[in-house]
Amino acid sequence: MPSALKQCETLKKRYVRVPSPQKRRRLRTLRNVIVGSILSPTYLLLALLYHGPGTRFRLQCALLGLRLLFKRKTTFSYTEIGRLLLWPMDSVRYFEFDFIWRVLSKTSIRHFLDVSSPRLFPVMLLRKRREITAELVNPDERDLWTTASLVKACGLESRCNLRKCLIEDAQFIPESFDVVTTISVVEHIPQDKDAVSKIWDLIKPGGKLLVSVPCAAVGEEEYVNVDFFGLQTPDEAGFFFHQYRYDQALLEERFYSVTGPPVQVAIYGESKAGTLLNGLLRKWSGQHYPLWKEAYVMAREFRRYESLSDLPGEGVVVMEFVKG
Repeated sequence: MPSALKQCETLKKRYVRVPSPQKRRRLRTLRNVIVGSILSPTYLLLALLYHGPGTRFRLQCALLGLRLLFKRKTTFSYTEIGRLLLWPMDSVRYFEFDFIWRVLSKTSIRHFLDVSSPRLFPVMLLRKRREITAELVNPDERDLWTTASLVKACGLESRCNLRKCLIEDAQFIPESFDVVTTISVVEHIPQDKDAVSKIWDLIKPGGKLLVSVPCAAVGEEEYVNVDFFGLQTPDEAGFFFHQYRYDQALLEERFYSVTGPPVQVAIYGESKAGTLLNGLLRKWSGQHYPLWKEAYVMAREFRRYESLSDLPGEGVVVMEFVKG
């Protein structure tokens, strides 16, 4: 472990400047909706043909969108319903959701905790598995409000409790959950190891933690000039901590030292360095970005890797831990 500690202490810092947001024009937005409505099914079909990950989950989201669209009374907005139908997931979510969904399909669950993952995953799990009761933790009030609307629209209020707090402040009884999921969340927590320790304490013996984080051959800290979650103050240059990008040494120091080694690991990353960041910058700045192509992009421009050291650029690593 000394080599891991040494590398973690000397993580390089990466600064990313997001272009100034472009003003959204109604005509362009309408055009994008029309084009996306026409092309989304085509690109989804292509993704299926190329065996892209997460496409079946994507279809389930579309079916939910149709159900809510024709429901007489729903608390979920038509804008959000449109997203369910046309582009419910983006980038590596296709891989993350697919991996974790497959694991949980074979896992017995009664009491479930999700830590700030994209709302679709825990909601779809609750719809699929009626025996599950869930706690959803999220410090972002606006995001939590949208989640609450979806939970209500799906009739899941009796089995789903939402908490506006950081996982570090959540008041749960230790060893009370069968499964905890946290999808692309831990990397945004500066004291990530403390968060992992808190989450691990909440899992019952024999229970599972399913977690995904961004990864690369060489670990780094990333800073951006936008506070996406409204939880930080900027540094002197106007940058906010955004995330860690984990290499093998960093995973061992921040995760494995707490949980022990994972029972299963999968890595998915860009085939050409820069693909993921270029797409993110276009989305963050409001530039035209064809969200309806995401499933196809994941199938054609990303692939699986055996080791983090093989990654030419960025990727995502998904890990399954079982508490002894």
